[in-house]
Amino acid sequence: MILIFWDKSFIQIHDNLDLFMAHYRMIQRNGGFFAHNVTMPMLHGVDRDLLGSEFLLYNFLYVIFPNIVAYFAGYIAKIAVGFFSFRLLFREIYGKKYSEIKPLVIVIAAAYGMIPVFPTYSIAFTSVPLIIWLELKLYRTDTFKKRLPFYAGVFCYPLLSYFSYHGFFILCYMLAGFFIVWVVKKHFPKTIFASLCILSAGYMAWEYRLFSAMLFDDTVTIRTSMDHGHLTLLESLKTAAEEFFNASFHSQDDHVYLVLWVCLLGLLVINIRHIKQKEAKKLLTDPANLVFYWIIFNCLIFGLYQNEGFRGLVEKTIPKLTGFEFARTAYFNTFLWYALLLMILVRLRALKVRKAKGLASLIAAASVIIVMFVPAVYNDFYYTCYNYAYQWIKHKDSSTVNYREFYSEELFEAIKEEIGYQGEWSAAYGLHPAVLQYDGIATVDGYLGMYPQSYKDFWIKLEEPAFAGSPELKSYFEGWGARVILYSGNDENTYAPLRNMELEDRRLMVDIDELAKLDCRYIFSRIELSNAGELGLSLRGTYSGHGSPYTIYVYEL
Repeated sequence: MILIFWDKSFIQIHDNLDLFMAHYRMIQRNGGFFAHNVTMPMLHGVDRDLLGSEFLLYNFLYVIFPNIVAYFAGYIAKIAVGFFSFRLLFREIYGKKYSEIKPLVIVIAAAYGMIPVFPTYSIAFTSVPLIIWLELKLYRTDTFKKRLPFYAGVFCYPLLSYFSYHGFFILCYMLAGFFIVWVVKKHFPKTIFASLCILSAGYMAWEYRLFSAMLFDDTVTIRTSMDHGHLTLLESLKTAAEEFFNASFHSQDDHVYLVLWVCLLGLLVINIRHIKQKEAKKLLTDPANLVFYWIIFNCLIFGLYQNEGFRGLVEKTIPKLTGFEFARTAYFNTFLWYALLLMILVRLRALKVRKAKGLASLIAAASVIIVMFVPAVYNDFYYTCYNYAYQWIKHKDSSTVNYREFYSEELFEAIKEEIGYQGEWSAAYGLHPAVLQYDGIATVDGYLGMYPQSYKDFWIKLEEPAFAGSPELKSYFEGWGARVILYSGNDENTYAPLRNMELEDRRLMVDIDELAKLDCRYIFSRIELSNAGELGLSLRGTYSGHGSPYTIYVYEL
């Protein structure tokens, strides 16, 4: 797919092309990857430290490669890291038995590596087995000298991970393991304690920008005003159950189609056997059950996080966690479901039942096919195949735009040359601000999950005319605030990246005086504004062509 379609691939836009891809291109253009004490040209100037560490493997790909090359390199790296770390872990777990089950491990490792998770942090998702393997090797190694390379691996592991998505929780799980081993074994587990300290140091070293912003900057950010839900306890438990069956947006792993049911049936058989053999203790100690309980725990935290009382208790206990999404424990289920599948299939294969081995192999192969061909949010492979099949069968374009069309770099280069653009502050209407950022245009708007609350308050005032007629969009922005954009005056989605924009309301509802205070000179719009004259905007030009699906109206304040 990559070699055939390249930048004409249909890559997920939501929380992907409209977010980090544009940030990386903007940082590239402004030489900001290793810069300090500088601002980047979005949100009227945002601190470089809020845009991620240059040392994370995925981010570093954008230091050395052009964007589209880096994106696909990250996609392939995600698969490779998941495949090899999964194999590495289970070769260590099964030991001498590994050679017998190697085909199962290889196939399920392939399925795990190809799960289409959130691209920017996909390596963080698929590298989870690696940190477990490192900890297991440390625990099983008997001398300090032999442990040294594994300690080094633990320190460098954050290069593959991300603290806010996985690192914080890995440290919490390790701390829990530390106390469990201490109580059960009745001795101080020095190895686990040392690796806990080393991993903490690794996260702080490699993600120094994030820790600097979290711990040493007193600026009040939008994380403190985000609305993370007000579910009742019963609603929280229902949400946890939904997460159990259907993984959340960033980690859709397709387990509900096959893996879930194989695991539930396998666990039922295993535990019925334990009860029949009067081994009730194994209901709590069987490794398959422990993995399953871990999955349930992660889902419960996901649901309870949206309960204000539970969330408030955590935030009051640890104030620095205010606004921190500890519901991300559910992200670990991406690995745990496929680990549990392997454990169930290994037991199935060992049964002295005719065709048991063949059935185990068939289920493993089916898990790979499902991951590849079932539509999930970030399944670029599926959507590229689907959209081109649609074009060939229907003899017309689908409503979705591909990577090249979304950014339309040639069109915007032509526009900048035509208007003599020299870095003036601008805003987008009818398209994502990410398009402008990617194409070298400084924006007063943008999409970012952490920036000063003062700017959000200013934007609420700027958007008052739109919010007066858009109660849903007002609630959306005030309750979250990451998408700082020019909103519609009647709840229409004005930034949907569709091939054809058809809006009922063609007015721009904004406090133009407040926008002028940001030194905003241009508005790049896909919509020909019906009230441009009322706002005092002059149409600088109308632009199209260059293989772009857009017609861009450039208005000047």
